[in-house]
Amino acid sequence: MNFEDINSNIGIVLEEIEKVIVGKRDVLRQIMTAILADGHILLEDYPGLAKTLIANCFASTLGLRFKRIQFTPDLLPGDITGSYIYNRAENRFSLRKGPIFSNLILADEINRASPKTQSALLEAMQEKQVTIEGETMELPDPFIVIATQNPIDYEGTFPLPEAQLDRFLVKLSIGYPEPEEEREILSRRQKGFGDSQKLVEVITADQLLEMRQLIDQLYMHPDIEQYIVSLVHSTREFKDVNVGASPRGSLALMKLAKAWSAISGREFILPDDIKLFAKPALVHRLLLAPALWMNRSAPTRIIDSICSSTPVPVIDTSNQNSNQMKDSEG
Repeated sequence: MNFEDINSNIGIVLEEIEKVIVGKRDVLRQIMTAILADGHILLEDYPGLAKTLIANCFASTLGLRFKRIQFTPDLLPGDITGSYIYNRAENRFSLRKGPIFSNLILADEINRASPKTQSALLEAMQEKQVTIEGETMELPDPFIVIATQNPIDYEGTFPLPEAQLDRFLVKLSIGYPEPEEEREILSRRQKGFGDSQKLVEVITADQLLEMRQLIDQLYMHPDIEQYIVSLVHSTREFKDVNVGASPRGSLALMKLAKAWSAISGREFILPDDIKLFAKPALVHRLLLAPALWMNRSAPTRIIDSICSSTPVPVIDTSNQNSNQMKDSEG
């Protein structure tokens, strides 16, 4: 497999998903980028915008085992990870694995569960393993968590702690459809095309892992690395930010830029790739000053300000491949 294959395969995946999802190509590409970058995704948006449906569509087209967990205040950690159940016939305890043992997990309305239950995902999202009764078990590979939360309904919710937010590679919003797109949704439903339409498996889980390995090898110019460091470091010094992005933010930008370049059919990374994912990768990693806690647009404005004030490197793309060969030889 090469980078042309990645570009071609992802194009087919998105075309297949768009048989069900109307008019959200940019968001779908960003979600696909995060999946290729081996990251977890937080979707924060209003109800009824197909967040659950999008997760299901990606699982179907990528050949992934899919489980949906509805987070509620009475959900327990064992409901996610599983637990040991006494088997009367065999006179012993046997493990009944929970839904976490799948490739793609939809954590629906994740902020409705208690902090104790939310913490059941921490080990899984970072180490890709779970510990039950002192026994540690690896999770399937690939393992992806797509979590959703409603930005306006706070009653009966438990805000995600910073440690857990930091484990999400990106935070994205779906957004309302345009009027013509919404009419297309109605038209499709009139013709009998509903949300339950079967989608074709375009690539397998093994092929997804192969694409990830190839993307990891993609060359990044040292000036691009410095640009990432400058952006993330600026979040730690911004006057309205109490705690800036951690090194996970730098790694997230690097991984996302590599995956986006491959999806775009390039074998090199541009500064624009970094700027494109600055907000999705960093807004949820900022702990703002108390005066801005109720200002939902403040994190976005801060990242915009940092991007506009940080010098952008000028990269000679004609020498990218030769530089890559020199670095590999060195």
